[in-house]
Amino acid sequence: MAKKRPQTKAGKAGKTGQAQVTSGEIPVVGAREPCPCGSGRRYKACHGREAAHAVTEHVQRPFEGLPGECDWVALRELVPAATVPLTLKGGLPEGVPSVTLATVLPMAWPALRRDDGSVLLGLQNESSSGDLARDMADTLQRALETEPGNPVPPRRVPAEGPRLQDLLDPEGAFAPEVHPGFEFWVPQSADGADPEVAASLERANAAAIPTVKLTGVDAAYWCETPDKNHLRWVMPHPEEELLDALARLQAAGETGLGQDTRLVGSFRAHGLMVPVWDLPTSMTAEECEKPAAEFAERLAGALASNAPLTAEERRARGGLTNRQVTLS
Repeated sequence: MAKKRPQTKAGKAGKTGQAQVTSGEIPVVGAREPCPCGSGRRYKACHGREAAHAVTEHVQRPFEGLPGECDWVALRELVPAATVPLTLKGGLPEGVPSVTLATVLPMAWPALRRDDGSVLLGLQNESSSGDLARDMADTLQRALETEPGNPVPPRRVPAEGPRLQDLLDPEGAFAPEVHPGFEFWVPQSADGADPEVAASLERANAAAIPTVKLTGVDAAYWCETPDKNHLRWVMPHPEEELLDALARLQAAGETGLGQDTRLVGSFRAHGLMVPVWDLPTSMTAEECEKPAAEFAERLAGALASNAPLTAEERRARGGLTNRQVTLS
């Protein structure tokens, strides 16, 4: 959907003869285009420069303080198709029967207000402010005010504004439901999907990696790939403490989840660590449950230790550190 430019007041003409904008937000244009303010300079050398400097400082843990922080990170970075009902502070506005977080929406829309007034809020979108929680709060507020039956377009988010932590109930449950595909985009009551949505749905389903959330431990997700399966587990512990604990277990040969499984490294995502295991293709998500629970107990013991790392443990820690990949 094309971005609607805000109304402005016409003032004195600039060097280009273009009317200057004297109030209202300066619309975003291409970096090399003339600035809409009428200064005669290119946007990147005028208000584009101001916009770049106005970007909020990067927030390393945008979901900190929200219920289910580890699952927020997993759904943002690792899980193709999932939804979560959200609980707003003060309850739902009139005419909004529900608000649901979704990993991805058709055409990468930031949010969608359905015909029945319900809201779908997309998670896997770009951040314009440096604070994903602020971007998503802005999108959510606009979605609640959008006319039913319309998507919410992206925009540059104001530097000052509420964050998700200000809008969502801190006591609300956060219970992701992982889906095999993106059919949740289309309500069951709908007669037929829009052709663009149908095409987007087909492409998304073709690219989705089969993923299952484990039930016995928090924020651990099994996934299936052609060569091998994986377990990717978002953990809330401080990185240095977690690396020490994993190093203790690695040196003791206790990081495995069964035969032919191996801790191969970790991701960094939104301020949290995500250890990753390679699994044999024959190992299902259900078969991961017991060894994952047993590993959680071993990890708790290793985290509780204050003893200095041995030489072997330090070597193991160095190997783990070298196999880290930063996602965000």
